[in-house]
Amino acid sequence: MSDSAGAPTTPTVFVLYGATGDLAKRLVMPGFAALAAAGLLPERWLLIGSGRRAMPDEAYREHVVAGLREFGKGVSDAVLEEVGAGLRFAGGGFSEDDPGELLDALDRARGELGDDVQVVHYLALPPSTFEPYTRAIAEHGLADGSRVVFEKPYGTSPASFEELDELVQSVFTEEQVFRIDHFLGKEATQQLHVLRFANRLFEQVWSNEHVAAVQIDVPETLGVDERAQFYDATGATLDMLVTHMLQVAAEVALEPPAGSDPTALQEARESVLAAFRPIDPAEVVLGQGVGYRDLDDVEDSSSTDTFVAARVWVDTDRWHGVPFLLRTGKKLAESHQHVTLVLKEPESGVHGTGGPETITFTLSGNGSVWAGVTARRPGISDDLVPGRLYLDLEDLPNAEPLPPYAALLRDVLIGDRALFTSSAGLRDAWRVVTPLLDSRPEVQPYEPGSWGPEAADALAAPHGWLTQVGAHR
Repeated sequence: MSDSAGAPTTPTVFVLYGATGDLAKRLVMPGFAALAAAGLLPERWLLIGSGRRAMPDEAYREHVVAGLREFGKGVSDAVLEEVGAGLRFAGGGFSEDDPGELLDALDRARGELGDDVQVVHYLALPPSTFEPYTRAIAEHGLADGSRVVFEKPYGTSPASFEELDELVQSVFTEEQVFRIDHFLGKEATQQLHVLRFANRLFEQVWSNEHVAAVQIDVPETLGVDERAQFYDATGATLDMLVTHMLQVAAEVALEPPAGSDPTALQEARESVLAAFRPIDPAEVVLGQGVGYRDLDDVEDSSSTDTFVAARVWVDTDRWHGVPFLLRTGKKLAESHQHVTLVLKEPESGVHGTGGPETITFTLSGNGSVWAGVTARRPGISDDLVPGRLYLDLEDLPNAEPLPPYAALLRDVLIGDRALFTSSAGLRDAWRVVTPLLDSRPEVQPYEPGSWGPEAADALAAPHGWLTQVGAHR
């Protein structure tokens, strides 16, 4: 439950597994602090960090506060004090055979908050540990009535997904399970369907009648130095394509939700995922940045992909024949997160064009949207030049977005699963990428600071990868 201001009212105990790890420090706890700053935590709450080594509560508070000062983006002293006061720690690990200190810590938490508390288990852990921790939660009687948050990737192959999902479904009901994908929690991703359905300008062009291609482009200039061991076991395909990028593609391709109920959006997104055609490996380019194998924790013979570009097809009446072009990679020439609809040329052809007409949505920050249009150069010239119609969503009144993790944590608190992926939705995502996993193209080298393997250019023909409005790559 939540009150009229949006703050949940049910007393809540969070159990954060992997509490001293990198994910907790960089993303989960800053999201938690953002909820505290916005007044969106329950009035009564505690967070129990779970880890292997023993640690006094005060030492854990100091660890969290240090992380928030580094990654919390201006967290105030008042918020640091509020968050710190609610932190506890349970060492000794947590397994089927030995719960460590966690059960005792939960008993003390119930003593502080009352027995009628909502327990949220957050597994900020490597995916290889999801199965044993799920079994331990069940073994120690902590599943009934609780909620559980799993990070991606949820499985590392179709077979491991099915094995994990069968276990999770035997321990929890589907309504208890929140499979987090922070791209769906982005303010700008949520704007995609709002801008589409609330504006005739966009709604009328959102189909194969007007759209020649859809590009979902998420290049990164950063590398993987601090998490090379994790990344080398996943790569770009598992880290980004099967999770974030297919979910965003489904957000673009969905049909109008059947209603305003939170489940309607999830159902619409996952209904269209079922219509995605399995990827043809011949329409995929994999790359590996030169120097990647020199990183610590990366084998000299590693074939892990740090770049993937793929052409995906959606077999619905609305999108039949329109390629969805997905690209992401590490240490590329630029960092951005763009969804671009490349429109077909005008039928009249009276004036020609100055380049492809586009509608671009950014997925970072509050987001922005712009249309790339053709205009005549002012003056006596008849030259056609690209122009831009631009809206920065930060210019909207009272535009104060929550960070993605904060938004999704709040949804866990209130039980809203609209921006989380169901078991059926993830099964379809794995179905789409299975041919690629079974028959991987050869990984091609590319230089850091470039745009990846040159072979990826052919996937985006004839328009090319659009890195900015009205311009080709």
